[in-house]
Amino acid sequence: MMSLVWLVMHIFLLFTGAFSEEAEFVNVGAIFTFSTINAKVAEIAMNAAMEDVNSDPSVLGGKKLAIRMHDSNYSGFLSIIGALQYMETDTVAIIGPQVSGMARVLSHLANELHVPLLSFTALDPTLSPLQYPYFIQTAPNDLFQMTAIAEMVSYFGYREVTAVFSDDDQSRNGVSVLGEKLADRRCKISYKAALPPDPKATWDEVKDTLVKVRLMESRVIVLHTYSKTGLLVFDVAQYLGMMDSGYVWIASSWLSSILDSTSPVSPKIAKSIQGVLTLRLHTADSERKRDFSSRWNQLSNGSIGLNAYALYAYDTVWMIANAVKVFLEHGGTISFSNDSNLSGLGGGALNLGALSIFDGGKQLLGNILQTNMTGLTGPLRFNPDRSPIYPSYDIINVIGTGFREIGYWSNYSGLSVVSPEVLYTKPPNRSTSSQQLYSVLWPGGTTIQPRGWVFPNNGRQLRIGVPNRVSYKDFVERVEGTDRIQGYCIDVFIAAIKLLPYGVPYKFILFGDGNKNPSYSELVYMVTTNVFDAAVGDIAIVTNRTKIVDFTQPYVESGLLIVAPMRKLNSSAWAFLRPFTPLMWGVTAAFFLIVGAVVWIVEHRINDEFRGPPRKQFITILWFSFSTMFFSHRENTVSTLGRMILIIWLFVVLIINSSYTASLTSMLTVQQLSSTIKGMESLIASNAPIGFQVGSFAENYLNEELNIAKSRLVALGSPEEYAMALDKGIVAAVVDERPYIDLFLSTYCKFSAVGQEFTKSGWGFAFPRDSPLAIDMSTAILTLSENGELQKIHDKWLNKKVCGSLSSHLESDQLHLKSFWGLFLISGIACFLALLVYLCLMLRKFGRYFPELHDPSRHGSNSRSARVQTFFSFVDEKEEVSKTRLKRKRTEISPTTTATATATANGRQLESMHESERTEMGISEERHFDNTWLH
Repeated sequence: MMSLVWLVMHIFLLFTGAFSEEAEFVNVGAIFTFSTINAKVAEIAMNAAMEDVNSDPSVLGGKKLAIRMHDSNYSGFLSIIGALQYMETDTVAIIGPQVSGMARVLSHLANELHVPLLSFTALDPTLSPLQYPYFIQTAPNDLFQMTAIAEMVSYFGYREVTAVFSDDDQSRNGVSVLGEKLADRRCKISYKAALPPDPKATWDEVKDTLVKVRLMESRVIVLHTYSKTGLLVFDVAQYLGMMDSGYVWIASSWLSSILDSTSPVSPKIAKSIQGVLTLRLHTADSERKRDFSSRWNQLSNGSIGLNAYALYAYDTVWMIANAVKVFLEHGGTISFSNDSNLSGLGGGALNLGALSIFDGGKQLLGNILQTNMTGLTGPLRFNPDRSPIYPSYDIINVIGTGFREIGYWSNYSGLSVVSPEVLYTKPPNRSTSSQQLYSVLWPGGTTIQPRGWVFPNNGRQLRIGVPNRVSYKDFVERVEGTDRIQGYCIDVFIAAIKLLPYGVPYKFILFGDGNKNPSYSELVYMVTTNVFDAAVGDIAIVTNRTKIVDFTQPYVESGLLIVAPMRKLNSSAWAFLRPFTPLMWGVTAAFFLIVGAVVWIVEHRINDEFRGPPRKQFITILWFSFSTMFFSHRENTVSTLGRMILIIWLFVVLIINSSYTASLTSMLTVQQLSSTIKGMESLIASNAPIGFQVGSFAENYLNEELNIAKSRLVALGSPEEYAMALDKGIVAAVVDERPYIDLFLSTYCKFSAVGQEFTKSGWGFAFPRDSPLAIDMSTAILTLSENGELQKIHDKWLNKKVCGSLSSHLESDQLHLKSFWGLFLISGIACFLALLVYLCLMLRKFGRYFPELHDPSRHGSNSRSARVQTFFSFVDEKEEVSKTRLKRKRTEISPTTTATATATANGRQLESMHESERTEMGISEERHFDNTWLH
């Protein structure tokens, strides 16, 4: 590209001489195709801005701004020539070019000669400031416009669009950005239709392109082009009937420029663009803008209307003027120097010296990027990425010979019916609920929003693949002697189709040879190859299938179950042991002994019923422990700790007794069934053959997911084969989906489902990827579920129970320890705490009764075992004996005779008391002592 540029420069300089301008002028160039609408209004606005700048001597300090216009006339070559002409006449900046393709070329010249290049129409979003540092877009580029269009598509609920565009840099790159923004919102461009670059497109070329678009499924069309090509597209679309109801047209900002500049539009144009949505660069309302609008008719002599690009053209001139003002105020001088890169090129008569570098170009560029002013379009500032601040658009709906604003889009808050200036004063809100537009009059004059898509190929009938089943015909079957298809799945599909807000022509096509059930995975795959447009039937939604097609919302829950033959449990002499598992029996017996032992320990010193010879005490513990099972224990507990333990334990015994009674009653009165297969784990471990239904995904799941050898898998084709294989032991169990199992068990009563479902899935209808019909059918199925129609269809076909109600799962009725471990834990903690408190009590009493045993000066380490023996003897002896010893010791150490006599008298009185009275006194003191510790 650079070589082409320099070649053109050489040719141009060969035939032209240098052109100079007096120093009092600040030269600015402009390159446009002035026959276009945007260039016409831009020329008027730039001249008006130049006059306003020159009329204010404070702006350029006595210098005059001179803007020279160059008409490129749609020619890239002429654009280059115009740029070269400006570069040799000491031009400080260039406004333009009009299109992005030439902006890339001329930016190389601007980079080399340090001349800023400003454009408000070359808005290609891929023009990087890193690659083209001297190129500045003074209007929001198409990144923001494509984001606005993507949000509109998402707002109206469309998932696919068709893009029609001119095949040049700006349009092509804009459509690429549109695809990215749509993808962010889970939408996409389903078809791209490229047209020749503007204005080269002909009627026939546009017609051929739109005929292809009309055959596409999507009816949402985004038109990103220029005014001449755009109007031609709408004219051809009107001719092809593509401006009727059912279509959605969204045009980029080129259409709003026509509406603003030629209002009212001609009846012919207006007829071809009815109902179209378009965008217009939003400019804030202000007094300056209103004053300029009132001047416009005088400036244009009524030849053309004012549009947004005229305002940006005016502001662009003022950006340059203010940047030059700052440049001059900071001591800058407008000077140019030779480019050393050109000195070695060419020779002879080539005047390469006419091309010079603007010495202050870098500083002027910085001043432009630091612009901070208010223009006709609103605040003029640049973000760090060089994009103008506050990019926003008006959203326009074409109605009659005019239009109506239905809302706004801003990069700050998205779609809204509130102007962006109001939203800028509030926190940003991009939530779905905040997005809002006014109602739209769509093509065809309807206010009903089009669904945005149709069936391709001019609405031919959908080819619906249906499995030709040979078993379980309640789900899908062909009526003998006819072509009619019926069944549970078919009725669900037909009911859902009737709920759609549009007609869907379809026909059922059987898939399979009728001798065995077909492969459902193959049926689904044929949807992806366009053999079928959809697949309807008892099709399980599994991972491998969801990778290639889109399924609807499941209309029935499913999952793999195991069916096994049942045998009746015979009664036996040991049937009473069945309610509890062996572990439960063992733990219960252990706790009976533990509780009895703990109660004996805390009652032994103060309760005569827990005293006696060792043999008697052992029998007492056993008797007391197991008699609590029937609440028939004869021994009374007199200590607080013993009663606390007993109350908790009796509660545990009550729960255990009640559970045991209920479980035993159920076992002895209800028919019990048993199977050697308890679930998938036991089935895998058994190494026995496993049956599965022909065509089901169960085969692959068992083999690939559970690693069951194929040699163990037996294909079965019908419920009769299930029953025969299970009866004769050909298979130990059959694995199939729940709906089939439910239907099978409703007839064959001697079999039962065992274990739990080990997959969770459902049945749905398969459609091609990203098919809008899949979404609408899902909504219809949810409606059927909510209004009860889905259950009615289920009852019609599948509610055919012949057997009595049997449990769908075979699980052991035995009671396990896990159901009672909480009770045992509470009882165990109570026993432990009681023993701990009792031990503390005994240690304290032992210290009171035998203080000399705690004196280390009198006893060495050798007497430790003696002290332990003494302690156990103390714990074992009766409470009254301990008290007598304590009183005797006190008497021996009394300092007065009176105290001794009193103690002796008390001792004699105590010895003369009846045995029961002494016991009662000891118990009373013990209770007082215990209560003190417990509190």
